Amino acid sequence: MSNPANTPTSTHLPTPPPAGISVEERESMRRQGVLLTSFAEIYNWGRANSIWPLQFGLACCAIEMICVAAARFDIARFGAEIFRASPRQADLMIMNGTVTKKMLPQVVRLWNQMGEPKFCIVMGACASSGGPFREGYNVVKGIDRFIPVDVYVPGCPPRPEALLHGLMEIQKKMREEPLTGPDAPRYFRKDTTCEYPIPEFGEHDLVPPYNSELWKPPAPIVREGK
Repeated sequence: MSNPANTPTSTHLPTPPPAGISVEERESMRRQGVLLTSFAEIYNWGRANSIWPLQFGLACCAIEMICVAAARFDIARFGAEIFRASPRQADLMIMNGTVTKKMLPQVVRLWNQMGEPKFCIVMGACASSGGPFREGYNVVKGIDRFIPVDVYVPGCPPRPEALLHGLMEIQKKMREEPLTGPDAPRYFRKDTTCEYPIPEFGEHDLVPPYNSELWKPPAPIVREGK
């Protein structure tokens, strides 16, 4: 769809213009070779175009993640081709498969070892809600009960294009993320924690069974009548 010459476009403006300057004025100056930006915009632009995912796989969704890094889909186009084997060097966790209770402590430990700012993509039905193994005694019914999730990619398994769309949503969130104020991310706020409790095996189940700061069990349904 074409854009009239007198209509400004905001496709390349991830953040609003500085105070006192309208979008039209900023767009006019950009066409003349003058670019107005802010520290937050440059900071978020750099993060969004240099994502380092954590290199690990849990189940069959990991095959789709591997396809994303191959030549046909080429995640390098989005600046995210460097899969790091160390959580200390990664800032994106792609939860790609069934999370068993035996694997869960290791997953939370890896998340805690990743430095902030960090993000999480849940890929597939198993990691989102347990999937076809939801009623199994050994499967976690959603990783969002233990670590924060930024983007859900549905499917069983989702195609590589769906994962790329999830990556684009992460990039969009990074570009629009404020660095100050009440909506600042958790790593800039003193009232939030960046580490989460690592579950341990208790007598009957995991302890704690979920992170109360992230997830609470739904209230029971009370039916009137009989």
